[in-house]
Amino acid sequence: MRSQSHRAVISGLLLMTASLAMAQSNAIATGSASAIKGKEIYDARCSACHSVDDNRVGPMHLGVFDRKAGGVKNYRYSDALKKSKIVWNRDNLTAWLANPEMLIPGQRMGYAMDNAQDRDDVVAYLATLKVIK
Repeated sequence: MRSQSHRAVISGLLLMTASLAMAQSNAIATGSASAIKGKEIYDARCSACHSVDDNRVGPMHLGVFDRKAGGVKNYRYSDALKKSKIVWNRDNLTAWLANPEMLIPGQRMGYAMDNAQDRDDVVAYLATLKVIK
């Protein structure tokens, strides 16, 4: 027979698990960005051309926040991106994912992400990719 304190611990854990699930559900419902969901989207949709650590068809994304557009060494950018004055942040990365050509005419990325929540989630994930100095 379980003790009353053991049942209280189990009840507390169940309540905490339910609360976390509700919080995650509410975050999605209210449009909050999720870096965890963003990584899943990045892996599914972005990794064919991009990598966190390596240049591929597109430049690597490690340290993308606060980096000048066209600023990855050893990557061949379009002239439009090299001449851009943009420094990547949450707002312009979101705009880039929505419509790269509108943000920087003449760029070469041929992909746009239609879903606003997906864009927010991917940008939240990109924000976690910090260079450790």
